[in-house]
Amino acid sequence: MKITGIAVVKVNLPSRESKTSPRRAGWAAEAEVANPMSRYPKVKRHRNLWLPHWEGAWVKITAEDGTWGLATLNFVRATLPVVEHLASQLVGEECFALDKLADMMFRLTKPYGTGGLASYAISGIDLALWDLKGKLLEQPVSTLLGGPQKDRIYCYATGNDVDWYKELGFTAFKLACPYGPADGLDGLYRNEEFIARAREVIGDESDLMLDCWMAFDVAYTVRLAERLRPYRLKWMEEYLMPEDFDGHIAVRQRLPWQGLATGEHWYTHVPFQWAIRHQVVDILQPDINWCGGMSTCRKIAAAAGAGGVNVILHGGGLTAYGQHFTYATPSAPWCEYFVGSPPGVPLEEVAHLPGLPYAKNGYLVPSDAPGFGLEISEAWIEPYGKNTTS
Repeated sequence: MKITGIAVVKVNLPSRESKTSPRRAGWAAEAEVANPMSRYPKVKRHRNLWLPHWEGAWVKITAEDGTWGLATLNFVRATLPVVEHLASQLVGEECFALDKLADMMFRLTKPYGTGGLASYAISGIDLALWDLKGKLLEQPVSTLLGGPQKDRIYCYATGNDVDWYKELGFTAFKLACPYGPADGLDGLYRNEEFIARAREVIGDESDLMLDCWMAFDVAYTVRLAERLRPYRLKWMEEYLMPEDFDGHIAVRQRLPWQGLATGEHWYTHVPFQWAIRHQVVDILQPDINWCGGMSTCRKIAAAAGAGGVNVILHGGGLTAYGQHFTYATPSAPWCEYFVGSPPGVPLEEVAHLPGLPYAKNGYLVPSDAPGFGLEISEAWIEPYGKNTTS
């Protein structure tokens, strides 16, 4: 079965509104989060002041019998030229040759670099190919990956409204760190107070983690970790810039007792292989929508399993792609779940893609419908701009 078209499209989802009024605004509305730009006061307060406001779209891949697969595409205005380039080479190839197609995309992007934005484009195409394969074979993607490895997926909640997440039934929590080196000694104290309050709310029987979002250097990471040792963090996450490989080695050497995790801003399988070989972290955190898609995450998971470390996808619990990957992968014990509802609003009222399961009492089970199981009507799909990728 040949690929006959690859197109960037818009999906006009039906509107959905919550029926329940929140008790208070969610933490993310105004909260300061330590970040790579924290040293510059004009933009340090909130990430929305400096992150690119680039819209998303979808990739639709059509087979010669008319069957189509669909997947999300990040930063479409920047990634569209890459999708067009890759499509010019992939149309006419076999739909089922996913390893070949992934390898082609890895090599085709070498003239302008496979990491970063090109990797986002590769991810969208790769995930749409997996969706297409599942629909052609009338099997869920988790079955294509070998079948369920666990009965249900354990999810941890990310965000700072831990009282609400506990009420929803979660028993593991990851906080967004408010302060970093730019905030001096006072910020260090306030970080400790913040962690102490969260530990008091969730109790001693729950796991607690800290996301540092590329804001620290080696010295601050070590100093904060030592200060937080009484609160028993399961892991500290993304504490350094992703390119600081030597720094990752230094942190591992200086904090042999602390669980460490990173990887959401690493692209392709290569840096993950480096991390496994050098034993710099305990948990690898690729983003399946960014690093190269399902095919790349399978490579990472195989290497992680052989190397004795785990894979927990960045944001995996809120995407069908992450749910299916985690469901079938032995080296992926948990899913990250960003709780999108402000305190008091049930998860079932949060806008989510049709057919995408949501967490209940801290667990979820992926759809068993063909492909990724998203219930997207073809009537909702229209071309994106004037792209001609098919």
